Amino acid sequence: MKRSKTIGPASAVIVHGAEEYPDAPAITDERGTVTFGELDRQSNALANTLLASGVAPGSVVGVLARDHRGLILALSAAGRAGYRLAMMNTGFGKTQFVEVAEREKVRAMLYDEEFIDLLEGLPDMPRVLTWVDGDRPVPEGVRTLDEVIETGDTGMPPEPETFGGFVILTSGTTGLPKGAQRSKMSPFTSALLLDRVPLPQHGSMVIVSPIFHSTGFAVWGVGTALGNQTVVLRRFDAEKTLAALAEHRAEVLVAVPTMLHRILALGPEVIGKYDVSALKIIVIAGSALSPALSERVQDTFGDVLYNMYGSTEVAIASIAQPHELRQAPGTVGRPPVSSRLALFDGEGNRITGKNVSGRLFVRNGAPFEGYTDGRNKEVIDGYMSSGDMARVDDSGLWFIEGRDDDMIVSGGENVYPLEVENLLAAHPEVADVAVVGVDDEEFGHRLRAFIVRQPDTDPQPDDLKQHVKSNLARYKVPRDVVFVEELPRNPTGKLVRRKLPTGPLD
Repeated sequence: MKRSKTIGPASAVIVHGAEEYPDAPAITDERGTVTFGELDRQSNALANTLLASGVAPGSVVGVLARDHRGLILALSAAGRAGYRLAMMNTGFGKTQFVEVAEREKVRAMLYDEEFIDLLEGLPDMPRVLTWVDGDRPVPEGVRTLDEVIETGDTGMPPEPETFGGFVILTSGTTGLPKGAQRSKMSPFTSALLLDRVPLPQHGSMVIVSPIFHSTGFAVWGVGTALGNQTVVLRRFDAEKTLAALAEHRAEVLVAVPTMLHRILALGPEVIGKYDVSALKIIVIAGSALSPALSERVQDTFGDVLYNMYGSTEVAIASIAQPHELRQAPGTVGRPPVSSRLALFDGEGNRITGKNVSGRLFVRNGAPFEGYTDGRNKEVIDGYMSSGDMARVDDSGLWFIEGRDDDMIVSGGENVYPLEVENLLAAHPEVADVAVVGVDDEEFGHRLRAFIVRQPDTDPQPDDLKQHVKSNLARYKVPRDVVFVEELPRNPTGKLVRRKLPTGPLD
């Protein structure tokens, strides 16, 4: 149907659900449950209100919201009105937020009350509060989502001429996040996920990975198309996540590795309080999965872990299924249908051998259309750069070895931090770890490890260094070991290495 193409996938899956099972639960948040029929009508009310405020089809509308019904309504309403939706990162600072909003030419803003202060630098434009905590008065001229739903026209808006598209921001671990745009959707998009992850139909999913980013958004869209209920939390809490899984007999959990770390840190006694026997699938993405975490998760919850590898730009590149993670913990598995992976050396020559490290490039049916600032990723023979180094083993399983720009040259030897991080993460007294390169007069660079201790442990620097020395080459042993309370990670779980101190230690 033409309308399903012009209103976009996020809106189309809700329209379909409202037509086929209007009384089925679509989304559950802290305020309760909204059915597919209610979500459909509320989406229309929001779209019609924005159109009536003078925001023309084709305009860019921004949304700055945590995971709750307001974010889903923004996704759906933008498609119906023909808007391009820019999904803002909830970890933004004020300057960064304003710069991104200006760059993306945002003409209306939908946002949660907690982010009011970030909007101070924006020009006058239509604004809707998507979540109200009641901690402060509603600004003059700003409408709440509840008011819009109560007073707005719930009929379907005029059909947009084209799908407005959406902008997902990159993780921004090295500077201002870039906007990755998509204005058309390939039929292969859903196949990339479903080919390797058997999502249920008319079941229940708990998504704690941010829906404003690629993984949460992708699983929400495909899962909703299958008639599933989505349960979300505005802020991640390890025990509340277990409680939600138990209460809703959820078959699917979508998270990032750091969240699984925190769930496991609760210990077997707390985890055992919740019946999560319905859980069949844990989808993780967003940051590297260490072999140690891979094993601990499956030892605790059974063989249910799916490690999804990709990016905002290349979409889903590969997925490891539970049996593959048992065979090779930490692997990113194999490419799904329509996805092709290739390795190239520094001169752009194709690498065909097994167990040879190279720059990973991806070709599939769902690439992005370039950044909103006009730049693009490097492309060789139709394959797009992932920005990562990788290898493939003799059985066809793929492994990520780290970012190509994270490589540290120490004493003339190349070191990728991820290898050292994975080894240290396997140490029983290490909860989290990051390894960076710092200047060194003798070696050019040396390795510095930042360690988060496991609770009630007291690892010693020399013991951790010996642990690395016993398993890896001498030049991969960190010279410095620094203990910290936590590592700097963004909302999608990626380590922000630039926030780690690389200067002299006191």
